[in-house]
Amino acid sequence: MSPSTLRLHPVHVSADRIIRTSVGLRPFRPSGFVVRGEKLDSKTVIHNYGHGGSGITLSWGTAHLAVEEASKLETRECAVLGCGVIGLSTARLLQLRGYTVTIYTRDMPPETTSNVAGGLWEPVSLYDAECITPQFKSQFVEAAQWAFRRFQPMAGDDYGIRWLPLYTLGETAASAGPQGADSPGTEVEFLYPELKQLSPSENPFSTPFASLRDTMLIEPSIYLESLIRDFQVAGGKIQIRDFASQRDLMSLHETLVFNCTGLGARKLFQDKELIPIRGQLVFLLPQPEVGYMTNGPGNIYMFPRHDGVLLGGSFERGKSNLEPDPMITERILREHSALFSSMKQ
Repeated sequence: MSPSTLRLHPVHVSADRIIRTSVGLRPFRPSGFVVRGEKLDSKTVIHNYGHGGSGITLSWGTAHLAVEEASKLETRECAVLGCGVIGLSTARLLQLRGYTVTIYTRDMPPETTSNVAGGLWEPVSLYDAECITPQFKSQFVEAAQWAFRRFQPMAGDDYGIRWLPLYTLGETAASAGPQGADSPGTEVEFLYPELKQLSPSENPFSTPFASLRDTMLIEPSIYLESLIRDFQVAGGKIQIRDFASQRDLMSLHETLVFNCTGLGARKLFQDKELIPIRGQLVFLLPQPEVGYMTNGPGNIYMFPRHDGVLLGGSFERGKSNLEPDPMITERILREHSALFSSMKQ
């Protein structure tokens, strides 16, 4: 079916349809995520953190890079620090390679940062273009390719993953697609199936420019619980534990440790480049008839999840306040209301 023959149901946006508002902190590094090993006394620590808004998107990919780093060592028993999507993905890949894995974590889902993610498969707020190196760019592309393939056979109700059309909207052609010069999507655009720039007659929105492609939506509450189930069924153990300093790590009996602590790596491993980027989400009553997603114009986006219609967004660099801001909520509602009330019928 061509875009011009699709009938899209508008989202009903109003304050009296809000069911909850949440705030999350993206673990962002201007130079991109970290996947590398280092010696810490008797331990080998393999870092896997700093994914910005791309934690779910790249999770299997950077887990693959981290496990490949571990393959240089002989030990088959390891510890994973953190039970968000990065820690769980890393732990599962280790199990599939024959490792015995224990996860040590301060927080369990649904109290992790990953539970507050939108869940779109799309690399966003991942790096500052002027700060990355050719080596990182190569790592990023490899991780994105690996993750994109790994998610596909998981699609279905069991993991809360489904393919949906995504309309990317903007005031300029560059802003209405992943080809924007500073977008991480530029590097992996070849992964996007049937990416199409829409003509004015095909564009159901009032924005001057739009692109359309299919991509995956991953619902964190379903997905993370399924990963925990898989991890435990495979014999994995989870211990609730907080590490105040690197000295505390020395008490672990495992000599191989994977650091998947997200923002926690700033304090635990003194990574001063790591900063929070605050994002606020508004959830409306579910609308099962809405079978598409939108990204833009500007910072706003809409994902129709089973736990409510998710409206974002905000992007506050260096802010760590977890209390919802009523002014941001009002702006998100206002801009989405303008978008969906002006849809062509």
